[in-house]
Amino acid sequence: MDLTSAALLAMVLSFVVFATAAAWYAVPRMRAVPLAAAITPLLWIHAFRYVALQIFSSQAFGFAIPDGTRDAIVYGDLLGTALALATLSALRFRSPLAVPLAWVFVVATVLDLGNAAVAGIREELFGKAADVTWLILTFYVPLLWVSVVLVAWRLWTHRGEQVAGRS
Repeated sequence: MDLTSAALLAMVLSFVVFATAAAWYAVPRMRAVPLAAAITPLLWIHAFRYVALQIFSSQAFGFAIPDGTRDAIVYGDLLGTALALATLSALRFRSPLAVPLAWVFVVATVLDLGNAAVAGIREELFGKAADVTWLILTFYVPLLWVSVVLVAWRLWTHRGEQVAGRS
């Protein structure tokens, strides 16, 4: 099996595992708890997106990726980290901005992950990735997709639910 096929298989399996775990465990719990409790763990997954900075070391050791593509991936993920942390803070302090900020997080994340996927396909990154980069593409990226879909689902299905103000 070549590297591209192995990476695609690993990514598909990660999606299957994460989606199954989400359906069996996350969705039932998310239905039973308030908004902040439902989406907070999912936002923490995105707080670590700064791991994309490793692409600089990968590039230095032979990972062939154009600088423009690299920068789009890195800055998109840094924005994702910042939005996740801002949303977590808004939820923690029960800000009225929490829900709108969560929606901004969802839209920005979907656009960023979609852009990175298109760039990855265009640059044939599956056939070039190794080590940590391979693990990020095949494990962490599917987790990011599943978690952002869960956040969007919870926000959409419980429209109008606000985070209670501070007492």
